[in-house]
Amino acid sequence: MPSEKIVETDVLVIGGGIAGCFAAIKAREQGVDVTLADKGYAGKSGQTPFAGSFCVFNPGWGDDLHAWMHQVNTVGEYVNNREWTEIGFRDSYAQYQDLVSYGVEFDTDDRGQARRSPPMLGPCRALHLEPRTFAHILRKQALKRGVKIMDRSMILELLKQDGKVVGAVGIPMGGHDLLVFKAKATVLCGGAGGFKPPGWPISALTSDADAMAYRAGAEITGKEFVDTHGTNAEHPAYLGFSKRPGGRPPRGRRVNAQGDEVRGRGTLSLDLEFEAHAGRAPITMETPAGKFPVVGGASSGMSVHKAEGIWPADANCATSLPGLYAAGDCLGTMQSGSVYAAIGVSLSGASITGDRAGRAAAAYALQADAAPVEVELARVKKSVYAPTERQGGFSPRWVTQVLQNIMLPYFIMYIKHEDRLRAALTLIEFQRDHLVPKLTAHDAHELRLAHETRNMVLNAEMRLRASLLRTESRGCHYREDYPRRDDANWLAWVLLKEEQGEMKAFKKPIPEEWWPDLSQPYEKRYPIRFPGE
Repeated sequence: MPSEKIVETDVLVIGGGIAGCFAAIKAREQGVDVTLADKGYAGKSGQTPFAGSFCVFNPGWGDDLHAWMHQVNTVGEYVNNREWTEIGFRDSYAQYQDLVSYGVEFDTDDRGQARRSPPMLGPCRALHLEPRTFAHILRKQALKRGVKIMDRSMILELLKQDGKVVGAVGIPMGGHDLLVFKAKATVLCGGAGGFKPPGWPISALTSDADAMAYRAGAEITGKEFVDTHGTNAEHPAYLGFSKRPGGRPPRGRRVNAQGDEVRGRGTLSLDLEFEAHAGRAPITMETPAGKFPVVGGASSGMSVHKAEGIWPADANCATSLPGLYAAGDCLGTMQSGSVYAAIGVSLSGASITGDRAGRAAAAYALQADAAPVEVELARVKKSVYAPTERQGGFSPRWVTQVLQNIMLPYFIMYIKHEDRLRAALTLIEFQRDHLVPKLTAHDAHELRLAHETRNMVLNAEMRLRASLLRTESRGCHYREDYPRRDDANWLAWVLLKEEQGEMKAFKKPIPEEWWPDLSQPYEKRYPIRFPGE
C-alpha cells in the first residue's frame, strides 16, 4: 500500500529550469518557506541547460525601446502581447545583473566587454552564456538561500479548496508513494510541451504544467503556433552544439533534392516542411564540417517560446485561479508573438517571469492561511493510482506511439488543413475517451508514463482545436486552406478552457491600439509570403 509523504510549505515551485530557480530564489528572499519539485534534476533537466542566448535591453548601451518594440511587433506579426514584450525588455538588464552576481559568466570580447549578437531582424540583440553550466549555478544559489529541492518528483495534479489552489500531489520517480504538497501559493514552471519527438531536448516535457492548470480550470493559449526547429535526419537526438559562444547549432547552406538552395522565409522557418510538401525532399545542409540531411519537426508538440501556456491574469504572473502563478515556457505571455521574433527572449523572458511570479507568490503566501486538503486529496488519489488498479487495458508506451503516429507527420501540425486537422482530432478524441481511461501501469515507471501520456493527449487536443479555430495563416501557424493573414478577424489570441467537461476554444481580441496600420497595403504589413498566397 503506497504511503503518503506530507510536505508543508509556503510556496511550492514546480519545475527547476531558469524560471523555476528564479521563482524559488526570489520567493525565498521574501522570507517565506520555499520547496522546489522537479521531475528530473533541477539545474540539468528541461530546456534550460541547452540554451545559450540571453536577450538584454539596456539604454546605457544605446538601445532604443521603440525600435526594439517595433521589431517584435512586426516580426511577430502583431499578435505579441505588447505589455509583456515591453516588460521583457525593461526587466532584462536587472535579470542579467542578477545572473552576473550569482557567478554566471557571459561571453566577452578582447576588451572584456560583454559580446552581443549582431543585429539580424532588427536592433534586438542578445548576450551569450555557456550552455549546461549556468543552470547548475542557479540551483546552488537556490540551495544557498534555503530552498528545499526535491529532485525526481513528478507533480500530477493541483489541489483546490474553495476555488483556490492550495498545493499539489505527485509521485517520486521510480516509486508509488504519494507526495502531498500543502502550499499557500504554487508556481508552475514546468516548461513547454511535446510529443516525445526524436530531436530537441524536450523529450521529458509532456505539457504537465499546462495539463494540470487546464484540469484545475485555468485558460490556456498559444497552442496553434508551432516551434520549427529542425535536426540531423540521421542523428536526430544529437544537437551538434558547437564550441563557439552561445553554443549554437551549426549553420549552413541548405539544398533540396533538385539541387536548389532552400532559402529561409524570414523567421517563419517552415521552409523544410514547405519543401517536403512540394516533393523536393530530402534536404541537405552543407556546413564547414560536412554535409548532413536535415528534417523539421525536431520539437513537434511544442509552441513558439513564450506563446503557449497558461494565460496570465496580470503582470505579476498570476493565473485566473487564486493561489496559482506560472512562469517560463508554461506561461503564455505571447511576448514574442507568432514567431520567435528576437534572439534570446526565451531565457530572459523565463527569468523575468520567474522573478515576478516568485515575488508575487511570496506576497500572496504571507497573507494566506493554510487550507485543508483532505476532501480534494481523496479524489486526486483515485486518479493518480487508477492505472495501477486495472487488470487489463493499454500500455502507455503503445498509446504514446499511436499518438505520435497521429500528430508527428508534417501535414498535421506544420502544413495544416481543416480536413486533416478534423481527422486527427477524431482520432485524438478516441484516445481521450477510450484509451486514456484504460491506461495500465504494472510498475512505478509505467505509472509515470501513463500520466505523461494522458497529458500529451490533452496537449494534442489543445493544438488541434486551436489550429482549427484560427482560420488564417500567421507566423508559425500555416493553414493550407487559409494561406493569408486575416487582420479583420484574427488580430486576436486563441484561448482554451474546460466548460462542463468539454474543451472550448474562443478568441480574445487584441487591443485596437496594438493593431498594425490597416490602411497600409497587405504586402507592406506582411512582406513574407506563404505558399498559396
